Amino acid sequence: MTQLRLLLLLLTLSLPAGAAEAEAEATRFLAESFSRPPASATVWLTAELKPAVRAILGHDMTAARLRYWRLGNRTAWVLDEVGKEMPITVGIVVDDGAISRMRVLAYRESRGWEVQSPNFLRQFAGARLGDEQQLDRSIDGISGATLSVRALTRVARLALLLHQEAIKKAPPP
Repeated sequence: MTQLRLLLLLLTLSLPAGAAEAEAEATRFLAESFSRPPASATVWLTAELKPAVRAILGHDMTAARLRYWRLGNRTAWVLDEVGKEMPITVGIVVDDGAISRMRVLAYRESRGWEVQSPNFLRQFAGARLGDEQQLDRSIDGISGATLSVRALTRVARLALLLHQEAIKKAPPP
């Protein structure tokens, strides 16, 4: 019984550390993306927006709203999407409707870690939403990381859609 309690205590203590580490990565990402990070804002996943989000992700999003940061026509998003079994946390900066920066902030899968490589992520730079909410370019896959590549592609498309929504709802100050 004592060993079980110790194991539960260790598991409980390890969870906040992972969350705190992901939050610290997000804070660093925002500091690198803006000379002075702006206050966060919120996009609500309204009834009109939900079908487009579902079409991109292939599933409903559980959140009712998403936080983002905006300065002029630049927005930054920290989004999660499941690769195979675990969520991948990704930071994406969108400038004037095109991805300018993308970084994996927390990778929790056992395989497919290659999607964190700057060489892989560079493919997304300049990408925009094209027809039917697809990226306007193809993204090269990585053998053994197919599901992670697909997850990052979905997140990129979602950030571009949300950017359009954020700009439309609140014009630049």
